Amino acid sequence: MPEEFMTIRQMCAFFGVTPRTLRFYEAKELLFPQRDGQHRLFTRRDQARLKLILRGKRFGFSLEQIRQLLEMYDRDDSELKQLRKTYDIAQERLADMERQRAELADAISELKQDLAWADDVLSQADRPRAAE
Repeated sequence: MPEEFMTIRQMCAFFGVTPRTLRFYEAKELLFPQRDGQHRLFTRRDQARLKLILRGKRFGFSLEQIRQLLEMYDRDDSELKQLRKTYDIAQERLADMERQRAELADAISELKQDLAWADDVLSQADRPRAAE
């Protein structure tokens, strides 16, 4: 990450987020920017935390799960402990995502069958009938 301190505008540009997003994470006490008057200055620590927050959100972790991981890192600088907890949460999330994918695949298959049936019915309805 390029600088020791970044403004809110720099953070938004670097991470592709909005000021509202940064203020939201600050309000949720996930980020702790320093203040210089009305200006927020994000430290390298905030930059690293935001990177982890965004990665966690991308993988579908709840804010509470992300908070727990960040707090564990703050309390115990043991990377192995944090890695184990992250691994456990990620395994649970992967199982959830695979379950959702299977449910979605079933729903897609069922919808395709329904559409094929409807197509057959409509095709038959559109054919001219032989004189009775």
